Amino acid sequence: MKLPQVSNNNVSQYLDRAEIVRDTAEQIMKDFGMFGVEVTFSGDISNAYEELHEQLILQISRLIDHNYDKLLSVLYQVDITEREIAQAQFDLPHYNHVEIIAHQVIARELKKVLWRLYFKSKK
Repeated sequence: MKLPQVSNNNVSQYLDRAEIVRDTAEQIMKDFGMFGVEVTFSGDISNAYEELHEQLILQISRLIDHNYDKLLSVLYQVDITEREIAQAQFDLPHYNHVEIIAHQVIARELKKVLWRLYFKSKK
């Protein structure tokens, strides 16, 4: 396995294995759950990106409106930088700001999962 190169435009190509999808969803649920923000996953692998993206849009919108500091804490925990958000705005011009943040969460959590698998395979 090569070290994965996840970008804003190729996230979906990595969401083709059930194990990766489930692990990514679990990582999202764990990181958001640390801050009392509930994200769930039905287990439908074929619709995983859309399901998670919609939930994240809803939760991020709520945090923007009601607890912006908590949103910043979640984004820090997930490890999303302003630079990545700015790059995503350029890469995904058809997404609004909240959709971009939700996409970045999925992309970053996917990277964590893929990197774990990569380094596990190297042992």
